[in-house]
Amino acid sequence: MTDRDRTAVRLIRSSAEHSYNPDVEIDWEAPFVPEKYFVPPHRSSLYGTALWDRMTEEQRVDLTRHEVASIAGLGVWFETILMQLLIREYFRQDPTAPHAQYALTEIGDECRHSVMFGRMIARLDTPVYQPTGVNMWLGRWIAHTGVGPRMYAAILIAEEILDILQREAMADENVQPLVRMVSRIHVVEEARHVRYAREELARRIRTAGKARIHFDKLVIARAAYLTGARLIDPRVYRAVGIDPEEGRRAARANPHHRETLRWAGERVITFLSDLDLIGGPGLRLWHASGLLPRAR
Repeated sequence: MTDRDRTAVRLIRSSAEHSYNPDVEIDWEAPFVPEKYFVPPHRSSLYGTALWDRMTEEQRVDLTRHEVASIAGLGVWFETILMQLLIREYFRQDPTAPHAQYALTEIGDECRHSVMFGRMIARLDTPVYQPTGVNMWLGRWIAHTGVGPRMYAAILIAEEILDILQREAMADENVQPLVRMVSRIHVVEEARHVRYAREELARRIRTAGKARIHFDKLVIARAAYLTGARLIDPRVYRAVGIDPEEGRRAARANPHHRETLRWAGERVITFLSDLDLIGGPGLRLWHASGLLPRAR
């Protein structure tokens, strides 16, 4: 048995032992707790700005309600792309192989996660914040053409950043219980997906040619830019009476928000850097994403 299949066997076993049913584990009818935030307040994109100081406490809480919906909407969007990529991979594989069977197991996990995030967004009573325009087109393109390193790296960026944010949220008693429980379920199950993607990415790098890697670096950088720039959709600011463009500018200039993006991206950036997947023409996109600090 190959290392790839041994890993898959362990992950399939873990999936059987440590999976959750959000329909049972989460009390979807429980009322929200008054005055509790939906993300840790210091992670709000406007925390510490003049706009934040101008808002009432109720408006601040409401902003975080829309921000967590934005994060969840982006998560669903990337998970849907991932499921398409995995099913295309499975179509070409031996269905008796453990690594092929784990791909289907992960698809099952992602189906539950997408339903869970969708139900949370509905419970939050917010719009569905997801990429539009050219970003939507690029999402369709990678879903239909993603192979090799760019397939796993692009998804890994979103998965690991969401994981970092949720690990903090699930442990913060100032955060709404619904958000904490959704975060806890996703963190436990996503740990398997991150391990699978990291190991598969490292394998694909070893067999990819230089021309492929050069192109994939640019695609990966574009995925990073989308994640950083649209983690908080500017349309969320309209919910608290702030013009979306004014809110976007304030967030991009906000040192607290910039630090949050760098903190959330640090782990995956270190991993991708070790694989030499950051650099070249895409470096400007990485810097523009806010995830990668500029060298001083």
